[in-house]
Amino acid sequence: MHGANSSSLTPRYFILNGIPELEALHTWISLPFCFMYIITVLGNCGLIYLISHEEALHRPMYYFLALLSLTDVSVCTSFVPNMLCIFWFNLKEIDFDACLVQMFFIHMLTGMESGVLMLMALDRYVAICYPLRYSTILTNMVITKVGFATFSRSVLLMIPFTFLIRRLPYCKGNLIHHTYCDHMSVAKLSCGNIKINAIYGLIAAILIGGFDMFCIFMSYTMIIRAVVNLPSSDARHKAFSTCTSHICAIVITYVPAFFNFFTHRFGGRTIPHHIHIFIANLYLLLPPTLNPIVYGVKTKQIREGVIKLFLERNILRMS
Repeated sequence: MHGANSSSLTPRYFILNGIPELEALHTWISLPFCFMYIITVLGNCGLIYLISHEEALHRPMYYFLALLSLTDVSVCTSFVPNMLCIFWFNLKEIDFDACLVQMFFIHMLTGMESGVLMLMALDRYVAICYPLRYSTILTNMVITKVGFATFSRSVLLMIPFTFLIRRLPYCKGNLIHHTYCDHMSVAKLSCGNIKINAIYGLIAAILIGGFDMFCIFMSYTMIIRAVVNLPSSDARHKAFSTCTSHICAIVITYVPAFFNFFTHRFGGRTIPHHIHIFIANLYLLLPPTLNPIVYGVKTKQIREGVIKLFLERNILRMS
């Protein structure tokens, strides 16, 4: 096998083929992806900077938002630069170990993203249902602990993926029809039994995505019950308005995730492979691109913080 160690049937490297059937259009396809990546980095890093420097934003809701922004930048950086190298410079080779590292970080960070959205839902639940105890329940120590627990869960559940991939013998070549190292895309190159890979992938998706969606659903069920019982329409509107940005983030994240999950497993031959790859890339890139825009537009405190930051900069320049 080309590029393989014949004694172990483990390839020295894989070849990421980008988007199959559309190789001639790779340069043009790369432009919107590059633009989205630039928006992602600038928008999320700007949010992190604003939250860290603006004292009015030193609240649990914005700490979780900063964690979401950090996760979003990380997940995009784990695959977009390499994807652009494929599109622009035809640099398709990736070392076997580097492929496993990329696979681990992509899956771990997407799991982390889901977990942070769940924590943000719990934050909204505490803020609306227990407003007088909000600051005493969600202390900095509690935020640190739940953030670390979410990170640990993603790491521990994703580490087995690397061992499941490493144990397999590869005798179907080393060409991956994808823009990054996805767990099942790599596993399908094996001539061994990959049932355990598929089963564990489903278990991990349920333990992370299923659990998080259940917590989000329960949080908003209790939020709706609490808001409906508020005495005035103004109070109900104000309570709901604090959740709109988070609801948008949930829709932006989970709709592409569901679409990617079901097309990958049940689309079969009815959906062209290059459509699968497009969806997989948008699933990873779209939420990080739109989240800072949504929060910037929908959240009054962030808009005010941006305006205040620009005014302070202009005053310093004038002085």
